[in-house]
Amino acid sequence: MATSTPLRPPEQPAHPPVRGTSATGTRPGRMPSERRRPGRRGPVFGLFGARRSGFRLGHDDRNVLLLYVLTRVGVWTTAYCARWLFAEDRRAREAGTALSSWGQWDWWHYLHIAQEGYFPGGAGPGTQGWDNREAFFPGFPLVLRAVHVVIPDWSVAGLLISFVSGAVAVLALARLARLHVRDADSPLGQRAVLFFLLSPCAVFLAAGYTESLFLALALPAWLAARRGNWALAGILACLATGVRVSGLFLAAAIAAHFIAAADLREQWRSITWIALPALPAAVYTWYLHAHTGDWMAWSHAQERGWYRDFHTPWEAWQNTWKAAFTHTQSTGYAVMFQAELVTMVVGLVLLGVLLRRRKWPEAVYTALSLWALGTSYWYTSVPRATLLWWPMWVMLAAWSLRRPWVRSAYLCVVAPLSTVLALTFLTGRWAG
Repeated sequence: MATSTPLRPPEQPAHPPVRGTSATGTRPGRMPSERRRPGRRGPVFGLFGARRSGFRLGHDDRNVLLLYVLTRVGVWTTAYCARWLFAEDRRAREAGTALSSWGQWDWWHYLHIAQEGYFPGGAGPGTQGWDNREAFFPGFPLVLRAVHVVIPDWSVAGLLISFVSGAVAVLALARLARLHVRDADSPLGQRAVLFFLLSPCAVFLAAGYTESLFLALALPAWLAARRGNWALAGILACLATGVRVSGLFLAAAIAAHFIAAADLREQWRSITWIALPALPAAVYTWYLHAHTGDWMAWSHAQERGWYRDFHTPWEAWQNTWKAAFTHTQSTGYAVMFQAELVTMVVGLVLLGVLLRRRKWPEAVYTALSLWALGTSYWYTSVPRATLLWWPMWVMLAAWSLRRPWVRSAYLCVVAPLSTVLALTFLTGRWAG
């Protein structure tokens, strides 16, 4: 990843005043201080740009959506082939159902929560066979249950949520990338989306998992924050927190951006919106305590189910290294632990680049994510977390525009790896 000076928008040439305005850019009779401030923008204005027609999809947006649909076709084709080529019974003469490849791992937790709630029939921690479902935030199961009212099939409902959410996420990612340049013809947005959609763990964007829904809320929240619309940023970040605990990391990044970019004397009322994302986590903690008597029920479920009790970063690295290279795990798990180590190094490099470029809010988000992932007994799901590191995709795309070989190297190395990891997930052999 490049560590050179980040791309900066070129200086704007001086333009003559627009007809009907003064040299200061205001209309006759309006003082300069009366111009609209970024922090007072309406929700649509602040998120999508300078006009309320921002909901219209431009040429670049349409290309991004086309790229998204094409990659979805590729993922669905892979899923179709997986159920024929990797059947559990090699002597079977009929493949599994079209949706059988998607019912894997965490999906069952979300499904059971949506169908039964968190504590069905009074069951809970300590009950024999308890699945520690309280480790999962309620946002996705609530949306799944709502969509199920219209879509009777639970699996189809989950896939539809991820499909629609993913489209919103890639549009927001492309627009975030385009904030770094003023050239309307720059391919930076499309390039960032391409790298994102071909990333090793991109299969989780298509599955009935939380990544797509979280990003569909988090990326527009960050886009709104960049445009000074603190109310919309706080609301979207609040919803994102209801989906994943990573929403709290996003809220911290938005708070850092608010402190750095806003005039606190004029926009102190917006602090309420900045604090709003803490509400879902507080309500969920209270709910779990009401049913379990444990204020730390969420954390304890993580510990019981996934060994996510606190360890120092060096202990976590050492334990992961042993699992990866000392032949104490099966080969499948060992290679996944190796991937965890590599991804942690990538995350640390990303954090270093952000700090060097003084991108403090993005560094806050990345640092909190790495701390949460790197202080368990061993690393778990770090590769999946790369999907949520949007600064990495933007900077990688910018680097590839300066160094064309980066794009070729990425496509030659990462794209085949993405296919392999997609097959391991779709066949139920995913160890992460």
